[in-house]
Amino acid sequence: MVEAAGAAALGIDLGTSGVRAAVLDGRGEVRAVEGARFAGLGAAAAPSVWWQALVHTLDALKARVSLRDVRSVTVDGTSGTLVAVDAAGAVIGPASMYHARAADRAVLARIDAIAPPDSPARGVGSPLARAVELARRPGVRAILHQADWIAGRLRGCFDATDANNALKTGGDPDALAWPDWVAGAGLAPALLPAIHLPGAALGPVGAEGLAVGLPPGAVVHAGTTDGCASFLATGADRAGDAVTALGSTLVVKLLSDVKIDAPAYGIYSHRIGNRYLAGGASNSGGAVLLALFGADRLASLTARLRPDVPTGLDYYPLVRAGERFPVSDPAFQPRLEPRPADDGVFFQGVLEGMAMIEATGYARLEQLGATALRSVRTVGGGAANAGWTALRQARIGVSFLPSRSEDACVGVARLGLFGGVAVCRPGEAA
Repeated sequence: MVEAAGAAALGIDLGTSGVRAAVLDGRGEVRAVEGARFAGLGAAAAPSVWWQALVHTLDALKARVSLRDVRSVTVDGTSGTLVAVDAAGAVIGPASMYHARAADRAVLARIDAIAPPDSPARGVGSPLARAVELARRPGVRAILHQADWIAGRLRGCFDATDANNALKTGGDPDALAWPDWVAGAGLAPALLPAIHLPGAALGPVGAEGLAVGLPPGAVVHAGTTDGCASFLATGADRAGDAVTALGSTLVVKLLSDVKIDAPAYGIYSHRIGNRYLAGGASNSGGAVLLALFGADRLASLTARLRPDVPTGLDYYPLVRAGERFPVSDPAFQPRLEPRPADDGVFFQGVLEGMAMIEATGYARLEQLGATALRSVRTVGGGAANAGWTALRQARIGVSFLPSRSEDACVGVARLGLFGGVAVCRPGEAA
């Protein structure tokens, strides 16, 4: 049965394996979420496959909820995925994916020589270097990010990007402009879209947007990266709010009034309204647990956790040597000795070590000038582990709040609905 009204915002997430989309009402409550995988449609590097997956996703949404009241449409994409297009927005060749590396060493050297030391456009995976390579294809008239191209098709206009997707391509998130050194790297400014604040209104949907079922009154908004959208999905929206992702690695992200860029720690800031989202990633995390204990033992070991009885073990759990955040040392050694005979105690000691790393990570961000931590939300596989949560909260010492959602499509829908400046729902404290 199709629900008739209340759909105010559509958020579209272009992930690594497929598309997901969410419809929210005017208060930001989720009305429906649907998705489609790239598998079976073609190669994930083919933009036509992204579009097909989006069409399938919207068809599934329309079977559940009417889109006639949708007023905002916002798209996020994988950070660093790029597309070359002609004057009409038609794709020229395959996309340059987020995990690709630039082949032209001369371009990489030029960027290293002229880019600011804290620019995330540097390095072997530099999206800027890959953009220079894409621009050499015959007939190219614009270089777009993944989210730009989908939003452009919905609008019928390929002239806009957002400050967060532009960041790794060299964009200045404060000036909302491409600095002169980007042209010095070999990328003509005429090939680059204008930079807008995430959540800013760009323009009404065009012919293709109407054809896939969007209403004439819908407006396409500037989007963001999938990582930023995932943060916003949790409900974190005030300075000092943080999100920890407990996946194969341990990632912390903090919403700050102050911009933090510390390349030695792999930290750089995305812009969210008039604030900044700063984060860092440790090499510790779920991959260490799998290496030490295997997936089949985690549940039984978790049942033996005693958060009120600390082990006193001083571990720094890593799979191999090397750490970047909160310690920046490529030769940093794992610390997993002494190992007790009881694997339950050993397991708790490892989790205590990870909790220490997380707490140190937030302390590091504050030391570098970020807004003081006030709350933590958790996403990822470890979020449901109550014992681990108790260990973490004891070390971090702030409120742990539930996440409203882990779906990036929900976060990017909220960005369009609330404009990116105050993404709390009406009636909530700002």
